[in-house]
Amino acid sequence: MPERDAFHDAVENALVKDGWKITHHHLFIHFGGVDMYVDLGAEKIVAAEKDGQQIAVEVKSFIGTSIISEFHKALGQFLNYRLGLEEQEPTRTLYLAVPLDTYKEFFMLPFGQIVIKRHELKLLIYDANKEVIVQWQN
Repeated sequence: MPERDAFHDAVENALVKDGWKITHHHLFIHFGGVDMYVDLGAEKIVAAEKDGQQIAVEVKSFIGTSIISEFHKALGQFLNYRLGLEEQEPTRTLYLAVPLDTYKEFFMLPFGQIVIKRHELKLLIYDANKEVIVQWQN
């Protein structure tokens, strides 16, 4: 079983506070002969207009020594997981969970914005200390 990201529990708690039911702590995808695990699978159980909505969330803390290296790894995982989900669970939308500080300091840079747009990244921006979702970016 893969190792949990440092902020896994904070994001999980934030999702629950936001009305999501956690359905998978490690969402398994087998695609093209490769096994992959997305950190979380969840389903919306509140708000009638979103009932039944399914998501997968790849949690990242970006606490390594090089933010660009962490970003490269996160982007690669996101793209591979999205491809696997499109084939295995096409009703599930993939989000990359990013800490609020990292979003402000890196993802808001022109480079970050270009990559988000080019690769159509969906972000879940979270506050790890308060364990809340600050913003959903589609």
